[in-house]
This record gives sequence, structure tokens and C-alpha cells, in this order.
Amino acid sequence: MYFSTDEKLIPKSKIPAGELKDKWSKFKDQAKLISPNNRKNYNVIIVGTGLSGASAAASLAELGYNVSVFCFQDSPRRAHSVAAQGGVNAMKNYKNDGDSIYRMFYDTLKGGDFRAREANVYRLAECSAHLIDQAVAQGVPFAREYSGYLSNRSFGGVQVSRTFYARGQTGQQLLLGAYQALMRQVKAKKIKSYTRHEMLDLVLINGVAKGIIARNLDTGEITRHTANAVVLATGGFGKIYYLSTLAMGCNGSAIWRAHKKGAWVASPSWTQIHPTCLPQSGTYQSKLTLMSESLRNDGRIWVPLSKNDNRKAADIPEEDRDYYLERRYPSFGNLAPRDIASRAAKERVDAGHGVGTLKNAVYLDFKDAIERQGKETIAKKYGNLFDMYQKITGINAYNEPMKISPAAHFSMGGLWVDYELSTNIPGLFAIGEANFADHGANRLGANSLLQACVDGYYILPQTLPHYLAQLGKPDPINTDNPAFIESELRVKKQLEEFGEINGNRTVDYFHRELGKILYDKCGLSRSEKGLTTAIEAIKNLRKSFYRDLKIPKNTGGINEELEKAGRVADYLEIAELMCIDALSREESCGAHFRTEHQTNEGEAIRDDKDFNFISCWQKSDHGPVLIKETLDFEFTKPTERSYK
Repeated sequence: MYFSTDEKLIPKSKIPAGELKDKWSKFKDQAKLISPNNRKNYNVIIVGTGLSGASAAASLAELGYNVSVFCFQDSPRRAHSVAAQGGVNAMKNYKNDGDSIYRMFYDTLKGGDFRAREANVYRLAECSAHLIDQAVAQGVPFAREYSGYLSNRSFGGVQVSRTFYARGQTGQQLLLGAYQALMRQVKAKKIKSYTRHEMLDLVLINGVAKGIIARNLDTGEITRHTANAVVLATGGFGKIYYLSTLAMGCNGSAIWRAHKKGAWVASPSWTQIHPTCLPQSGTYQSKLTLMSESLRNDGRIWVPLSKNDNRKAADIPEEDRDYYLERRYPSFGNLAPRDIASRAAKERVDAGHGVGTLKNAVYLDFKDAIERQGKETIAKKYGNLFDMYQKITGINAYNEPMKISPAAHFSMGGLWVDYELSTNIPGLFAIGEANFADHGANRLGANSLLQACVDGYYILPQTLPHYLAQLGKPDPINTDNPAFIESELRVKKQLEEFGEINGNRTVDYFHRELGKILYDKCGLSRSEKGLTTAIEAIKNLRKSFYRDLKIPKNTGGINEELEKAGRVADYLEIAELMCIDALSREESCGAHFRTEHQTNEGEAIRDDKDFNFISCWQKSDHGPVLIKETLDFEFTKPTERSYK
């Protein structure tokens, strides 16, 4: 047995009582407040300056709190939020197609296979409309109809149009809005910005989060930073698969270092494989390129009906094509949710119907859409995505189909948080993709930008002051406190030990090997045999890492291999917990597909009787401890997740 279970410890979600639609209003009405003239006495650290971190920092600073922000990039504008292309969901019902807050709530809950809290998901839908109004006021150039109304399109898992978009640059445009708000407060000296700094440890005093240890990536200087509350807004850990849609710098270290200090990690195995990426073309690659899911609005996905068909796409007649999503899921067709679309693509590729040089892709074809709407209309919707595709592949997708393939993308799992976005460590909050809160076992497309913005602009500015108000007058915190000294000595020792190993393998070698293990055994499909094999393989790889790693010994100044070594060391531990989490859940739900639990047609079988809970994992000296947060469906009834 790889883990133990604590049945006595019950997580406190702090969900307000009352009707679903009244819960968030009730919390705000009853939350404790801090007088404006007292807010300057409180200091908040925010790690990560992507969409959730930048929006939270700007909002809290605007309220009058002193904020320090940390990012490892040279500018907050380089945060990975820029890579979200296709849009952001919001309930406005501009199309008059039957949308509502409840429908958006239900779509998200169902999309996550009923493995999320009702209250959190409803709040996400409830706050969504405000976000669009704010973003427009910030100058985000959303697409508009000829009449001037904001335009909408659909994303996977829904039958209405609620996705607002700025061509294929929505994440970038939203981040620019948050960045401007952030820099305004930097200019006003309400925010201190620490670029090129990486958090190496969380500091607790008497069990309460009181600061962090950070390293200047340019000088190597280790510094101590105190605060009355710490917020992690560091994104997800999808880069653990090595080949993923994430930037090379993305990592899970802040999450994991908080976990080592006692923060629970929830559902780490729920990681999303995106169906619309460029396929791997060789072993030399270090990342894969995301093509927006919005393309599935007009593109039709198909493979040759015959195995190992080497004809060009244009030479394959309609009767020899298998539009497999339209065939298997006629109600949603090419807009089936990401987990379902990804598994369906893998099934076709594994069955010998893959296309491309490595036979690892499927076609995304715009021929019919161009004939129906005209090339000019398609270019207006997706032109920059088509340009990006041609720049990378040399293929004009107006003339022949794109080739796409599933790739690791988003972490639904993350740090456990309650309704107030607080972890189980007092004073430590997690927002955006760094927490597990809103998406269940599968995130619907265009809900990522939404959660990041809602957490940062609307929720944390209400819940974090509520926590601070309960502290009373803040006590001064001295960086000479033994907890800070001990933490700094520990991280310095680890950095030095990495350089002293002096083996013969690069960091990238270990990361690449780990990615292969995870994608094969804990990726689109999992099995008991595969997961137990993976756990042992990861343990052996970790032993090899601490025996065979070779990096430059210099801990001062710029040393990118040293940075990567720390992150991969964390990945090797996160990966083992991912596999243990997947092994512990004897069901298929959302992105977690256990081959032992499927129908004869290959659809997931969810087990609500035995697994209607969130898996919270606590670190102990004797291995991970499972703590269960039972999900109470008071206002909905979990049903079979069918998109047929």
C-alpha cells in the first residue's frame, strides 16, 4: 500500500448556508472588514504575476494594502496567461440562445464530471458577467458584431455561445489589462515588484504563513520576505509531462514547497490533455504548441476510414473519412469536452488511423466552413491562428487540413482551498490554477481565464481581508526570526547539494524520462498495473537523479540548470503522488480514465457511491495520507455524463 487514510479528519470547506444563489452575497454581507486607514498596516505577498496574481495584487493594492509580488520572468507580461488563446466564458446571453447563470453552473459542474463543489462553481458563473464589463472598461479589444455588440462563440461541452474572445489572443489581452492595473499600483508605490525572483520556501511561524524565502535568479542572492498573508498564484504543473502546451519555465515548485510545509494537495492526478495541439514531430522537441479549441467551432475532425492510409488528405474522398466525434457524440459533435475529444483521438491513433509523418495526429479540416462562410469570414475569426500554424508547419490550413494531437495542458488538481480560497495553513491562500477549486475532474474550455480573473478581481479581495480582520492589529514580523533563518539555511544547503552530485546526466534528461513515464502510465488512460509500474519507475528515476545529476556548481549569479534542478526534484515527488492519487481512485471520471472502469463502448464509469469526494493529500514521514472531502450535491443530482 502506497498511502494511508485518515477517516477522522474532515476538511472544513466553509461554504455559507442557504440557497445556492445567495451564498456569495451572504458571505460578502457578513465578512469582517478593515477600515481604509488601517489597511496600510497589513502586508501581503503574492507569488506569481499571471492573470490571477496580477489582478489580485492590483485589486488589493487599490484597496490600500501593501503588496509585494514575485515572478521568475523579467516582466509580469511574460506570464503563461498569454498562451490562452480562444476566449473567456461569461454569462451574458447576448445570443439569446437560452444561457443563464444556472446553465453555465451546470455545464461546468457536468463538464467536471460532478467532482467539484456546487457553491464554488456557481460563484464562478455568477461573477462571470462582471468580468466582461470590467475587461471592456480596461480596454480589452473583444471581437464585436457589425452592430457593435460583443461577439460570442462556443467551446467544448456546451450548447450555447458564451465565450468572449479577442481573435486568438484573449489571454494576452486580458493579461495586458491586469498588467496595466498592476503597474499603476507599482508606480503609486503600493506594490513592490520582484521580477526574476523564485520562491524557494514558505515560512511558517507557529503554523501560520508569515513569509517566503526567494532567490534572485540574476545574482543568486537569497532573501527573506515577511507578510501577514501569502498568496500563491503560480499556475499549474502540466509541464511535469515535459512535452506539454506550457512554457518551459512553468513549474509546480511553489505548490509542492507549500505541501512540504503542511498544505494539502487536492486531486493531483486530474490533469487535462488538450485535444487541439500540434503533434510531436521528433525527439528534439521540448514543448508542443497549443492551437485554440475555438477552432473546433468550424473545423471538422476526422481520420481516414482505412488503417495506415498514406494518401494526402485532399485525395481521400468523403466516403473514406471517419468524422469520429460527429459519429460517436452527435449532440455535441466536434465540440465534445476536452477529455472526451482527447481520448477519442488517442483511440483512433492507437487503432492505426493516425496521420502525419509519425502517424500520431488527426485532421482538423476547415474545407466545409470555408465553402459555407467564405475564406474572409474564417480569417476574421481565426486568422492569427492560421498564420501561426503556417509559420510553424509550413502548411496553409486554408488549403489543406491542420494536423492536431492531444497534449498535456491544465492541472485541475492543485492546493486544496476552502470557499474563501484559503489552504489548510492559516494565512496561505491559493488562486487560479494553483488551486483545485472550480473545475472538478475536467476543465471546460475558456473557464481558465475566467477562474483566474474571478479569483483575483472579485473573490480574494473579499476573503483575504476577512482573514486579516480576524487577526486584529498585525504584529511586526522580523526576518531574524528562527523560522526564517532555518528555512534559508535549508534551501541554501539543497542548492549546494545539487551542484555537488557531479554525475553525468542533464536535468532535461530526467525531466524527459519522467514525462514519458507519466504520459504512458498516468496520461489519457490509467490502469492499476500501469500506475504501480510508474510509481516504482519514478522512485528509481529519483534515486538516479540524486546520484547522476550534473549541473554547474555555481549557486551565485545566473544558473538556469540549478533552477531547473530544483523544479525537476519537485516534479519527481509530485509525479509519484499523481500516480498514487490515480491508483487510489477506482473509477473513471473526467480526465481520470481508469481502463478497468469503462463501458463496452469505451465510455467512463463514475462511482458516486464510493468516490463522491475530493482527495486531499497530506504529507507525512510514512508516506502520503488521504483525507476525504465529501461532496454534498444539495441543488443538483449527479447524472451520467453523456454527450451523445
